[in-house]
Amino acid sequence: MGRAVILHSFFVALALLSVSLVEAEDPYLYYTWTVTYGTASPLGAPQQVILINGQFPGPTLDVVTNDNIIINVFNKLDKPFLLTWNGIKQRKNSWQDGVLGTNCPIPSNSNFTYKFQTKDQIGTYTYFPSTLMHKAAGGFGGLNVYARSVISVPYPIPAEDFTLLIGDWYKSSHKALQQYLDSGKSLPFPDAILINSLTQPSFSGDQGKTYMFRISNVGLSTSFNFRIQGHTMKLVEVEGSHVVQNTYDSLDVHVGQSLSVLVTLDQPPKDYYIVASSRFTKRVLTATAVLRYVNSRIPVSGPLPTGPTYHIHWSMKQARTLRWNLTANAARPNPQGSFHYGKIMITRTFVLANSAPLINRKQRYAVNRVSYINSDTPLKLADYFNIPEVFNMDSIQRTPSEGPAFISTSVVPVSLHDFIEIVFQNNEKTVQSWHLDGYDFWVVGYGFGQWTNASRKAYNLIDALTRHTVQVYPNSWTTIFVSLDNQGMWNMRSAIWERQYLGQQFYLRVFNPIRTLANEYDIPPNVLLCGKAVGQHV
Repeated sequence: MGRAVILHSFFVALALLSVSLVEAEDPYLYYTWTVTYGTASPLGAPQQVILINGQFPGPTLDVVTNDNIIINVFNKLDKPFLLTWNGIKQRKNSWQDGVLGTNCPIPSNSNFTYKFQTKDQIGTYTYFPSTLMHKAAGGFGGLNVYARSVISVPYPIPAEDFTLLIGDWYKSSHKALQQYLDSGKSLPFPDAILINSLTQPSFSGDQGKTYMFRISNVGLSTSFNFRIQGHTMKLVEVEGSHVVQNTYDSLDVHVGQSLSVLVTLDQPPKDYYIVASSRFTKRVLTATAVLRYVNSRIPVSGPLPTGPTYHIHWSMKQARTLRWNLTANAARPNPQGSFHYGKIMITRTFVLANSAPLINRKQRYAVNRVSYINSDTPLKLADYFNIPEVFNMDSIQRTPSEGPAFISTSVVPVSLHDFIEIVFQNNEKTVQSWHLDGYDFWVVGYGFGQWTNASRKAYNLIDALTRHTVQVYPNSWTTIFVSLDNQGMWNMRSAIWERQYLGQQFYLRVFNPIRTLANEYDIPPNVLLCGKAVGQHV
């Protein structure tokens, strides 16, 4: 065979290989999950919990950027049920978001298959039930998205990852807690904080090696401070963003938030306490776990490392140290800071004030005087099928106003590719935690008192962190910027479960009048229909 023929054959083969690589689809991962009640004793006494495939907490999902996730969920509970994927953007795909504004709940003894992609994301996330008070009984788990091998991460690969799901817990059943709220009462103070639904789990490692701790607050209402006896923590990732790698003795984690730290086992070989203690509470709840050196023969001993208790100024000061690593890769090869958010013209500003009014002599929570109430028809389906009188796009105003609070199924209309500024104004005495589905956002500022136009002078317009859940301190404000590049119906809610359950939430309708697959995927063929959507043709 001549040299020219050999070269021609080589280049043809190379071209075919290139085409196959370009056209190769991202991997598919298939799961079948069965949701049931079970019995566990996280605080020593048996109580009813929610299991997924018999596990409490549920299985940890370890996936890779751009994986396609197919999860067939069978609901064996006595009530309709949904799972939401906290922090997964569901690009062009709010159909899979798993909240009551976008999905009909899965009926008892039925199933629904979620199909979504971890598109251009990396980091530490969670999933949990979005229906009723199911989250108070379990059904939550870790969702870790690892970078593709062709994309580097800005730190050495740790010897092992540990997923820590930390949150407050009640001895009362989730049904009893729901009755509290339905009767117009607030929830009582939690009974404990748990780590992975246990009173003292343990994590083992070799002396001299570095380990990643993926820490998430899966609780209902309580911020916590996290620390490890005798060890420092290098913060490397927050909700999908690589951060400037500062070292901390302790870190605050608010409800709904996640972060990752690297810990080097560089101390004498023995056992050390891992501590999570409640923040901003009169009575401090404390949970412990054990960090065990493999060759340790010395059990843990006190005193526990001390942490902050109230110290709001301390917490805000720490929050301002969390900054974007502008030289690190994102989930794609481009650097995180290649999108210059600080130089983009704001198209709209929203100032959103939370409140705790009584409506019909019952406790409710509101945003700009509007307390959200769920519709029997998911808003996404009503919008798609043009079903009238399901939601109201005029109820929430762009700034707070005086007057009595009222109930509405509230939707805020915005346009695809708007770039908006949202100010969370908290005039109450408790810390707030806000989450937005479908997006991450830049946290550009924190401040005490009332936000004004002059507050913009203190914004970080260079390396503000992106995340999906942000805290707002008592009698304070927090500002975020959001690039509305993901069409759909997206839930903005209090991550504090009592508050979202009783109305501190609404939906953003990110809209483009031209329906195209370039902006949004088609309605899934297995969509569940309920309410006024029953009988519609997909």
